[in-house]
Amino acid sequence: MANAGTLDWTVFLLVVGLRLVVPLFIPRFPLPAILAALVIDGVDKSIFAAFTDLPLDNYQSYDKALDIYYLTIAYLAVLRNWRNPFAVGVAAFLWYFRLVGVLAFELSGARWLLMAFPNTFEYVVIALEVVRTRWDAGRLSKAAYLWTAGLIWVVIKLPQEWWIHVAQLDFTDEFGKLVDGRPWVWGVIAALVAVLVVVGRRLARRLPPPRWPFTVDADVVASHVGWLPRGPVAAAPTGVRHLVEKVVLAGLVTLIMVESYPRMEARIGAVALVVTATVLLHAVLSLPRRRSLGVQVAVNTAISLVAMLVFAAIATGQRGQVAVGDVLLFAYLVALVVTLYDRYAARREACELPVPAEAPVVA
Repeated sequence: MANAGTLDWTVFLLVVGLRLVVPLFIPRFPLPAILAALVIDGVDKSIFAAFTDLPLDNYQSYDKALDIYYLTIAYLAVLRNWRNPFAVGVAAFLWYFRLVGVLAFELSGARWLLMAFPNTFEYVVIALEVVRTRWDAGRLSKAAYLWTAGLIWVVIKLPQEWWIHVAQLDFTDEFGKLVDGRPWVWGVIAALVAVLVVVGRRLARRLPPPRWPFTVDADVVASHVGWLPRGPVAAAPTGVRHLVEKVVLAGLVTLIMVESYPRMEARIGAVALVVTATVLLHAVLSLPRRRSLGVQVAVNTAISLVAMLVFAAIATGQRGQVAVGDVLLFAYLVALVVTLYDRYAARREACELPVPAEAPVVA
């Protein structure tokens, strides 16, 4: 990076900036924002290779960290937008299952773990958000959620994870080898596409009538299904369970980031203690909800930065040897998790309140 020119830095900052900013639209516009994040994730290395001379030796580590970043926001968006508690439970299981697997991979280097703990969560969210564009996904049966997750897990994610992480094959290279000197392959592909179109159109005819016009706005869907707060929304959710989940979520995400971050060398126990203490401090210093989201994230990032520097110095006994620039990334991450979790879980609690009874008419 030392010899990178202006164009190299411009392209790098543009791509990384998009990977940081686009996921912030997931809570309000989940389907297009997740798909955009997925596309950017798929083409970023190709863009760097085509338009820059940057060495990409360590970018794979940053790439995995940015994947966890946008999927964390997608999970928090599920808490905000999905009203069916069973669906939220399925998504939570799939998300934490993946996080445990990624952390185990980072600690051991065993690539088969990424196949054993596949990222089924992402595609399940996409599938259900497609449904939510015109139908009430909250009325699906428990069997429908389980079948959706199971089919995506077995049919899509296991082969994909094996291809990427175990066989370590590149689709572009392998596809080029397949079609090289075999023009009939294109005919087979065209026939398969035609079959999928026919099957898709037949299945579409069997779908129930749409509940509302096509929309990708989660707030519009919420108004259609009545998933709206039925009382004041607190600054943070109540109960120990929410505090424990914040600690676990922020801890797992931060540990994965630290383990994949090439410049960080930290003991896993010390990192866990620092993150736990920081989240607990946020719980004590919970900011009023009337602040805007941007202001709240900024203030919480400042709190996280100071807290993590202090707690890291206490936990490691190495005062003044912690790089502020490196800690700032993790401070922002913890602050974002805490802020979004508090807002969305508290909103969920307000949406789950009983419908207020109509006041009696006084004659």
